[in-house]
Amino acid sequence: MVIETVISNITEMKSEEIEKRHVEKVYLESAHLVKRIQRVKTDHGREMGIHLKEARDLIAGDVLYMDDESLIVIDVIADDLLLISPRDFKEMGTIAHQLGNRHLPAQFEDHEMLVQYDYLVEELLQDLQIPYTRENRKVNQAFRHIGHSHG
Repeated sequence: MVIETVISNITEMKSEEIEKRHVEKVYLESAHLVKRIQRVKTDHGREMGIHLKEARDLIAGDVLYMDDESLIVIDVIADDLLLISPRDFKEMGTIAHQLGNRHLPAQFEDHEMLVQYDYLVEELLQDLQIPYTRENRKVNQAFRHIGHSHG
């Protein structure tokens, strides 16, 4: 089976539509969410190819296949993350500037900045005394580098 389009996202479906179907999951690392072409296997051992026609990233909950009895849905494997919690605007600006200079992709949830774990970033946060925690957590979308050059 080759998947060429994402049907929907499970978050947009009615619960009764989900409950009446057997749900299989394709577990991906967050870095693989940006791949339009890949070979995957569901948690029930079904192999399939993904070859998206549309230029888009996959996100957690994307429905790859659906019939009257089953759904195949994308789920994301937890990443090793640093959850940065600046106490004020100055700390936020300082860490954003430092991470931006390193071209590190970040995501934001509530009042936290999420970056993939890096021991150098952890040392930087300790040196700057900016509060953070390290946690394994699922993200809904890939950490995406923003195209940029110092020209």
